[in-house]
Amino acid sequence: MVKVPAVKRRKLTPPTTDGEDSPSTLDNAPQTGSFFKQASSWNLEQDYESRPRKGTKKDKESTRLPIKTSDGLVQQVEVSEEAKEESDLEWLGADDSEEEVVEEVKKPTIPMRQQILEAKEEMARIALMLNEDPEENAGAFKTLAQFGQSQNTTIKKLALTVQLAVYKDIIPGYRIRPLSEDDMETKVSKEVRKLRAYEQALVGTYQGYIRELSKLAQSGRSGASRDGGPSLGSVAIACACSLLTAVPHFNFRGDLLKILAGKLSTRKVDGDFVKCRETVETLFQNDEDGTPSLDTVSILTKMMKARGYRVDESVLNTFLHLRLLSEFSWKASTNHVDKPSKEDGGFQGKKLKEKRVFRTKKERKLVKERKVVEKEMTQADATVSHEERDRMQAETLKLVFVTYFRILKMRSPNLMGAVLEGLARYAHLINQQFFGDILEALKDLIGHAETGDDVEDEGEEQDAETTRNLTREALLCIITAFALLEGQDAAQAKSTLSLDLSFFITHLYRTLYALSLNPDIELSAKSLHLPDPNGHSVPLPTANNKINIQTTTVLLLRSLSSVLTPPLAARAVPPLRIAAFTKQLMTSSLHVPEKSCLAMLGLLGKVAKIHETKIKALWNTEERRGDGTFDPLGMEVEGSNPFATTIWEGELLKKHFCPAVREGVKVMEKNILGLR
Repeated sequence: MVKVPAVKRRKLTPPTTDGEDSPSTLDNAPQTGSFFKQASSWNLEQDYESRPRKGTKKDKESTRLPIKTSDGLVQQVEVSEEAKEESDLEWLGADDSEEEVVEEVKKPTIPMRQQILEAKEEMARIALMLNEDPEENAGAFKTLAQFGQSQNTTIKKLALTVQLAVYKDIIPGYRIRPLSEDDMETKVSKEVRKLRAYEQALVGTYQGYIRELSKLAQSGRSGASRDGGPSLGSVAIACACSLLTAVPHFNFRGDLLKILAGKLSTRKVDGDFVKCRETVETLFQNDEDGTPSLDTVSILTKMMKARGYRVDESVLNTFLHLRLLSEFSWKASTNHVDKPSKEDGGFQGKKLKEKRVFRTKKERKLVKERKVVEKEMTQADATVSHEERDRMQAETLKLVFVTYFRILKMRSPNLMGAVLEGLARYAHLINQQFFGDILEALKDLIGHAETGDDVEDEGEEQDAETTRNLTREALLCIITAFALLEGQDAAQAKSTLSLDLSFFITHLYRTLYALSLNPDIELSAKSLHLPDPNGHSVPLPTANNKINIQTTTVLLLRSLSSVLTPPLAARAVPPLRIAAFTKQLMTSSLHVPEKSCLAMLGLLGKVAKIHETKIKALWNTEERRGDGTFDPLGMEVEGSNPFATTIWEGELLKKHFCPAVREGVKVMEKNILGLR
């Protein structure tokens, strides 16, 4: 039989008696007693009732009434917990998320003054860092440009001016060209690679700065802002003008010129307009190689053509500041330039001899060697530049003549004075083959002045500031026609030119009486006029005219000087012409104001000195031979028969109320009567 193991029996603790306690019981007795004492005060039912129930959304009781559908079924409307929570939150005003609420609480509100102060300090630190070492801090350009995108107008203005100062200081004296693919593939040293990276960063940020200036300048917000300072548009235009004056050789010069041309295209002359015009004039005067002037003239002429030549007169007068008037010596027209031949020896004149200075033999040797080196350097450095500058100036001159001739053909009212004055100033640079076209245009203008026709385009309203003064235009045409002849060389003008200017002389002779009766003869086109008290406050015709700044008397005397006292090469003036004009001027002196009378007598005194033998018969009847009557209103100068009359106006002028007029008549007659 298999032996079965004995069953183990547990040792049971004997039951305690009333007088005995076990050790464990004795240890836990106080804790157990306190536990039961607390448990007796518990309200377990109330805790269970207040405990949240766990269950699905379906188990929740709906407090809404059932509805009856269109099919006749009765359904219970169930409300989702999410909608309920949203409605509760909406009722409590807690629509924003917790993150947004926390973010709003954490973000403090900084005062505007503090923001501007911090921006100033940061921009000053960046600018100082760029000025010290721009190559090492090329990334600071973008940081500085980010301030220009601020919503605060003051910070934006400060950013524009700070960038202007930085660029003016660090822009190199050469133009940075873009890198080609071959340049990128070529292996270069570390220094060259660093320099290229800096130059590309400079050009990129500079281009963005120019675009920002262009956008602000075209916004139309010019003048003063609400706080009394300049607006963003005015600040942008000022920055563009400063850059164009300081660094005209650098990249994106054309973009800067477009900003100025856009402002000059307006008819409103304000502070920004004047600043742009003065910048263009300074650019013309300081240009040495001719390229900036050519770009500027090209952009201005395109702008004028696009605007239909409806621009301010002062914009066209900027052409008179070109260095062509003093440096260029070739003859040009709208499509041709006459270059001097080698036989003529070019355009270089003879140099004056310098005063001889005593030098020792060693000093003379050193001076000679230095001159040889300087000559080689000059030839190697300036041969191409002179040819390039002459070519640039020739192209510029052609663009100027094209603009002048187009305006002359269009008869733009407010630009005729500037065009005719410009042609008179550039007369020595005009090709002789171009004379015929110009004279025909001038004759056409004088023809309109005689007939009084003022042709205007149909459908266009005639502005007050474009009122034409045909008399002044005719005088300017006469001055320009004679200036063309006087501007040519005397030898060439005598041999090759055969210009007939009798048309202009006849028109001047016929208008002398009308001009002497003009009450505004001593007022310029831009003089202030008082309203006529008997004309119901209607302004005079010349009140708003913009033709020229010179008075009618000055224009008349310039025309008479060209006719009566021409240069020495053309002193062959017929006696009948001199006598007829002298008689007309003496008669006109009786009707003009005091200052104009003095000016005419001064001109007659000069004529008497030059042509005394030709006009002395007007004072002495015994020294002339002829008969007939004098025709002061004749259509021809030579047909008026001036020697049939005498100068009797001098006796009246001797009793003039002005002592200077009386003295002027005596001086003039002393030269004439002293010949006997």
